[in-house]
Amino acid sequence: MGRRRVTLADVAAAAGVSRTTASLVLSERGDELRISPAKQARVREVAAELGYRPNAVSTGLRSGSSRTLAFISDTVATSQLAGDMIKGALTHAHRNGYMLFIGETEGDPAEEERLIEAMLDRQVDGFVIASMFTRERAVPALLDGAATVMLNALPATGAPVVSVVPDEYAAGENAARLLLDAGHDRIHLIGAGPEADDLPNETVAGRERLAGILATLADAGVSPASGRIAHDWLPQDGWSATRELLASGARGEAIIAFNDRLAFGAYQALQEAGLSVPEDMSIVSFDDHQLATWLRPGLTTFALPHYELGERAIELVLAADGDGTDAAVHRIPMPLRRRASVRPRP
Repeated sequence: MGRRRVTLADVAAAAGVSRTTASLVLSERGDELRISPAKQARVREVAAELGYRPNAVSTGLRSGSSRTLAFISDTVATSQLAGDMIKGALTHAHRNGYMLFIGETEGDPAEEERLIEAMLDRQVDGFVIASMFTRERAVPALLDGAATVMLNALPATGAPVVSVVPDEYAAGENAARLLLDAGHDRIHLIGAGPEADDLPNETVAGRERLAGILATLADAGVSPASGRIAHDWLPQDGWSATRELLASGARGEAIIAFNDRLAFGAYQALQEAGLSVPEDMSIVSFDDHQLATWLRPGLTTFALPHYELGERAIELVLAADGDGTDAAVHRIPMPLRRRASVRPRP
């Protein structure tokens, strides 16, 4: 059986004071109400000896804050790819004196509803609703009026809620500019394009990356040399698209892969053809998956700022008031990881 929790009444009895006096001393109001220094010292000494801890629920009810936050995601907590979102959230919550309750739904709406109800019952001060991949999604109706931030997600119906996402559009711009600055004017897209509507279904990252790429190329008077849609963005998709590209005779040109797994497949196709990166094809990509550092040569890519996303979500939920007046989309820059997969056009 567990040890019985020491109560405020226990401290008061052991110190020989009333429960009210013990409460005032332990809430740092002893001086305010002129309780003698000796009596205050005695109460604190007894509390330390007995191992007294304030009841956080009761304290929260009095103060109007439970000093707790909820972080509910689909698969972020069990993923190796996006775990830094939770690290960033935990760090900022602890830095501000909050505990973070973490729940995982595995994409099940019923489980999400159950978790939200459980967190509401525990009177958390705010909610972060997180997604593994950037997507549009409905804001749970149960959160109406609650301080809520959507992390790595956009509200599907334009609901008045704060959201935090990677700045995919700027990353697309920067990827195109990187290749243009290296003298490349024949740039092939693998994963989406070459037109603005040539996208896999329901991919916010693809839509925004493609828009940024096309805008920058257009400003330079350049059109994509080709584009190939891939619905799953897996290595085999990058491999088959690059094989088709090489069969067309492309050499000494450049590829923008829409994620690092596609780029990995492109590397394989080039190697099988007896060609190499970046001598025969420059490649730039997105996400900064572990694959990017394992590849030889290392893959130049724009990193998903998972830690910063989680940190910013907690910062914003602490500032949110739940009435929707602070609704906005906050975009976090995707830093460039410059490696050796891009070289100037010969």
